Amino acid sequence: MWIPTPIYERLPQFWLLLGLLFMASGVFLGFDYWLSFVYLAVGFGCCGWSAWILSLRISRRRPASADAECARTAGQPVDDRRKDPLPNV
Repeated sequence: MWIPTPIYERLPQFWLLLGLLFMASGVFLGFDYWLSFVYLAVGFGCCGWSAWILSLRISRRRPASADAECARTAGQPVDDRRKDPLPNV
C-alpha cells in the first residue's frame, strides 16, 4: 500500500500525539472512573508504537558509510559498493 510521503514521514508524530491525548483524557476523567485506566493503557501503547516505528526508521536509514565503519572496526570484510539503499520504513 502506498502512502504519500508527507503523511508517511509524520506517522510517528501522529501516534505520539494520539498517545498523549489518550493519556491526558485518562487523567482528566480521574481514577475513580474505570475507563480511565483503559485510556492510559491505550495511550502508553500508542507512545510505545511511535517509539518503535521511529527506532526502526533510524536504524534502517543509517548511511552506508556508518555500516562500513562498523565493519572495519570489527575486522570484517567491507563491501563499499552498496547498490540498493534500504527502503523507507
